[in-house]
Amino acid sequence: MRKVVIAGVGMTPFGISEKTNIEMFSEAALTAIADSNIEPADIQALFFGNCLGGFEEGQLHMAPFAHSAIGLPISAPATRFESACATATVAIRHAALLVGAGVYDMVLAGGTERATVMSTPLATRTFAMASHALYESPTGITFPGVFAMAAYLYAANYHIHIKELKLHMAEIAVKNHYHGAKNPKAHFQKEIDTDKVLNGMMVADPLQLLDCCPFSDGAAAVVIMDALKAKELVKKPIYIAGMGQASAGPLYVQKNLTRVRAREVASQAAYSQANISPKEIDVCELHDCFTIAEILAVESLGFYEFGKGYDAATKGETRLGGKVVVNPSGGLKAKGHPIGATGAAQVTEIVEQLRGEAGDRQVKGAKIGLVDTLGGDLGTVCNLILRSES
Repeated sequence: MRKVVIAGVGMTPFGISEKTNIEMFSEAALTAIADSNIEPADIQALFFGNCLGGFEEGQLHMAPFAHSAIGLPISAPATRFESACATATVAIRHAALLVGAGVYDMVLAGGTERATVMSTPLATRTFAMASHALYESPTGITFPGVFAMAAYLYAANYHIHIKELKLHMAEIAVKNHYHGAKNPKAHFQKEIDTDKVLNGMMVADPLQLLDCCPFSDGAAAVVIMDALKAKELVKKPIYIAGMGQASAGPLYVQKNLTRVRAREVASQAAYSQANISPKEIDVCELHDCFTIAEILAVESLGFYEFGKGYDAATKGETRLGGKVVVNPSGGLKAKGHPIGATGAAQVTEIVEQLRGEAGDRQVKGAKIGLVDTLGGDLGTVCNLILRSES
């Protein structure tokens, strides 16, 4: 395999947008192309992520239309990816594999989503379509319900009173909003306190409103390039040092919701390929769709032992200046969660961190970063390890 780099990144503001999916993706894609010091004509393939365009705009077959809007050559195939919330990360991984294999030299990958155009009931229903249609959805399972169960199971398994656990979960929301307030492209750019979290409306006991990430609009894109080509073009290429992807079945097969087995397997594959341990990660963008999800992730990724990561935010260990900074972008919780774009936005944040271009949220001395994206009911996980030098 050839060495592969992220040569350029681009991202729209996340939040509520009047632009179409294709307009948002074109904005992000053209920024990433310009950041790579190349032209649209140089791109050899497009890996385009989108999950819910059929419900959002009555448009599923977007990839070739985005291809045309960006001005890519006809010879560059455009392919749509869908892996629930992990969509864009999976697209980037496949792009990196094909560039590494020598099939292409330059690939554009990323995703877009316009979730806020749907009503809340419709958006909730469409998100739940990533659950099992026979064993989960008919029972009323929604993603808040799944992670609410995970919170109670975590409290029971590790003998932590649910009220104590909720306090630590609230600190995760506070931490990620603190980071998001420093991110000019975040959906929410306002700090909050624990009282605001704990006094919010109940969504799915014990998860309250500010334990949950928002529906968001937005797009993000990256250019993946052969490392030798990038040396001629890019001042600060960021190397893809390790990758992992794993899959799990429906929840009844997984049984223990506090152990995300697909994440354990995928992250271990990425660590092994990069020849590093979790202790060497300086900065991490992980899938905090709910506050309890961040707790599960920091344990499955190896930052903490199982049952020991629940108070990391409270101790300040995952905040800017902590031992491993988690979600300096604000995470899904504050940056926002346009599901088809989320993974590419996580990669964008890590690239900017490793370049030293993250502004007020810069992690000092960051050299190695981890991207963690979860899709569906713990069914898909994709991990990428990026580093600032080969």
